[in-house]
Amino acid sequence: MFGSLGIWEILLIVVVIALLFGGRKLPELGKGLGQGIKNFRNAVKGADADKKEEKPEDEKGN
Repeated sequence: MFGSLGIWEILLIVVVIALLFGGRKLPELGKGLGQGIKNFRNAVKGADADKKEEKPEDEKGN
């Protein structure tokens, strides 16, 4: 996922982000990111369920 980034490079990036956003904003950013991922997963699952429901209808029509 991170390619050639080592542990020290990732740690440096995390420290820079913490300094830029501060301690108060990080939990809010994490919460927003988590909710966005959850919404995306639910949308994907809903689309898959819709496709599965449509297949039997198509077979009946043929």
